[in-house]
Amino acid sequence: MNDPNWNLPQIPSFTLESPDVDAGGVLPDWARSGIAGAGGQDRSPALRWSGAPEGTGSFALTVYDPDAPTGSGFWHWAVYNLPATLTELPTDAGNPDADLLPESAHTLPNELGLARFLGAAPPAGHGPHRYFFTLTALDVDHLDLQDTSTPAVLGFNFLGHALARAQFFATSETSA
Repeated sequence: MNDPNWNLPQIPSFTLESPDVDAGGVLPDWARSGIAGAGGQDRSPALRWSGAPEGTGSFALTVYDPDAPTGSGFWHWAVYNLPATLTELPTDAGNPDADLLPESAHTLPNELGLARFLGAAPPAGHGPHRYFFTLTALDVDHLDLQDTSTPAVLGFNFLGHALARAQFFATSETSA
């Protein structure tokens, strides 16, 4: 299976979890995509974290499907400039209409060009896909990126600032 961390530097870890889905478990139906026609509501699960290292200035959060049949995976959500004092995000924080992200946070366009959480929508009959929720503690309080930057550009820009990484994945599958 594709490992989304295979070429990233080894850094310390901390804890990231969700009260809405168990690590390695199946995403709730409401976390599937309605926008992409997978019958869901495009609601991001609640997230909470602990154990970020001393010196954390901000966080960046990404949701990535390395199993998408694209050759490059599929980015579902990317948010940066989350304050270092933050320890959780509520369910549906990825919906810009819900206004649940801190004012300092910036959301980048996902693979459909939408600045929001896009739920799971694996192709029918393609088997289970893994959705990696990754929170990276950064040693700076903010990054300056263009609003049209991609999640990959975000990752490249925080590479030299990453102090620690917290991660879990959940799965989703569309029957044939």
